[in-house]
Parts: sequence; structure tokens; C-alpha cells
Amino acid sequence: MTASDALRRSRIPLADGQGAIPAVGFGTLIPDPVATKQATKVALEVGFRHLDCAERYRNEEEVGAAISEAIGAGTIRREELFVTTKLWNSDHGYEAALHAFEKSQRRLGLGYVDLYLIHWPVSQLRDESWRALVELQRRGSCRAIGVSNYTVRHLDELLGGSSVVPDVDQVEFNPFLYQEELLRYCEEKRIQLEAYSPLTRGHRLRDPVVLEVAKTYSKSPAQILIRWSLQHGLVVIPKSARPERIKENSEVFDFEISAPDMSRLDSLGENLHMDWDPTDAL
Repeated sequence: MTASDALRRSRIPLADGQGAIPAVGFGTLIPDPVATKQATKVALEVGFRHLDCAERYRNEEEVGAAISEAIGAGTIRREELFVTTKLWNSDHGYEAALHAFEKSQRRLGLGYVDLYLIHWPVSQLRDESWRALVELQRRGSCRAIGVSNYTVRHLDELLGGSSVVPDVDQVEFNPFLYQEELLRYCEEKRIQLEAYSPLTRGHRLRDPVVLEVAKTYSKSPAQILIRWSLQHGLVVIPKSARPERIKENSEVFDFEISAPDMSRLDSLGENLHMDWDPTDAL
């Protein structure tokens, strides 16, 4: 099996039966719109079938255009893809969230969204926003719904007020931010945990332990960090605008990190947040 085949076939079933999410996705938070579209096209060519974007990233049109061109060229089918976008903070509330989704859907131009996430747990409004996402799923506008940057406390609150369990919680997660309590909680509640910034935005790729483990398996540090997330049962969404790095990030299914090496990587936790820290979000 080629690396591209392995990438396309590695999927994790969602608990509510709304399909399966590809285990490795392509993060699209790339500042330049032209670069975003080109990188997305490269990712599709390499074999990525999971694309993660957001209203906040201002890139839904570019991601949608890259997908539409690939579909138009006959190189991919819409049903092969798993496309995620997110509700931004300024659009919280029931009616506002419904309208925001409609705008995202139009910008993407794909007919439906595979996964719609609340991007951040906005105080006082997030329960109403969740109710809107439940309605969107009921309508069939999005197949799966979830949250992002939710801690155990935020998830407990959501589940205390809704019978609908999020399919996904997307959070910053890597060996240097090893959120073991959250991981165990999500496993118990059958919420798929998804890791953004799995490569620490490059800040810990030269860590001595990561370098040593990478040498052991003849892999790059980035591949080691991605594989670490996979072996913890996470979905992982690395990003890069460079074609060679996009390809490298996809080649993570031909090796397995041993239990002792996993433990060494687990021990690197230092509560390192390269992005937002939702710990104190009310």
C-alpha cells in the first residue's frame, strides 16, 4: 500500500454514526489566500481527504475553490472528502450561528459541511450556539458537529444541558501539551479528540528527545509528533504551505513508535500553549 493509499484509508468512525473522519487532516491556517489555495491543491494531490478551515481564517472561499477545481477535473469526488469549518466568536447565539453557517456554506460552495465546530467557548452564548448546531445537523446541512478549545469543564457544562454529545473536540495537543485528563474524558464520553498545532508550530522540532526518537525510526521530527498523536487515538491536523512538507506529513503510516519511546515522548509535557489557552475561559 502506498503512503497516499494509507492516508486516504485511515479513518476513525464517529460515535453518532455520521460517517468516519480521516485520521490525518490538512490544516489550512495559511496567511496568504493564493498560498492557501495552492497548498490545498497539493494536499489533495498527495492524498489528504480531510481539510480543516474556519471563518476566522478567512480561507473558506480558497479551500472551496481548490476542492471544486479538483472535483471538476475528475480527480476527486465530493463524497471522498471530509471538510471542517468553524463558528467564530462574533457569530454566537442561536439565530446568529444559523446565519453564520449559511455564509460559510456559500463560501465553500460544497452543498454540505462534514463537520461544523464551535471555535471557542464564548461565555453565556455557547449553549444557544450548540442548540443551533444541533438544528443544522438535524436539517442535514452538516453531517457532524463538535467543539474546539473546550476543556473538561466546558464539556461537562455542554453535556449537562444537551442530550447531543459532540462528535469532536479540537484542541491544541502534542507531547509538550499532553492533555491526558481531557483525552481520557473524551474517550469515556466517546468524543473524538482532534489535535491542532501538533508540530508545536515548529518550536519543539529540535527537542533532543524528539530528535533521538526520530533518528531511531529514520523519520523526521514532524512525522514522530504526528505519529505520537495517532497512537494516542487522536485525529491530527498538521499544516504547511510547502509541498515537500505536506507530503512528508502524510507519510506516517509505515511505522509504529514503541511503548518505551511513547513514554519518553509522553514525559515531555510542559503545558506549552503556542495558541490560545482556554483554561480560564468563563
